Amino acid sequence: MSDQTAKVLVYSDDRTVRDQVRLALGPKVAADLPEIEVFETATQPAVLTAVEASRFDLLVLDAEAVPSGGMGLCHQLKDEIPDCPPVLLLVARLADGWLATWSRADAVSPYPVDPQRLPAQVADLLRSRTNAEAV
Repeated sequence: MSDQTAKVLVYSDDRTVRDQVRLALGPKVAADLPEIEVFETATQPAVLTAVEASRFDLLVLDAEAVPSGGMGLCHQLKDEIPDCPPVLLLVARLADGWLATWSRADAVSPYPVDPQRLPAQVADLLRSRTNAEAV
């Protein structure tokens, strides 16, 4: 993460979900973290291309996206991308947490997007990434 911005990729086939995430995150999620720069993608191929071409500090994936859900995509990214950034999955049912464990997601957040919970989770994941890079 640069001192200037934290790059966050948001994947959902639903534009309203992407908008909700972007609005919930705002320009900054915490005073001790840099500003957020959000990159939006609507398809699995676009996510794969973006992650291979650029370095992101966090990925927010919609588990309910179709035809390719965020859980399977998270599993694929964790298998194929060296030093894969942390992944936060948006899920419709918190009971799907066991599937998020299979996908190796770093965090799970429920629908609808909670404008208080989501930024707090994102801040925690960005801090953990920063701390891991400092070691």
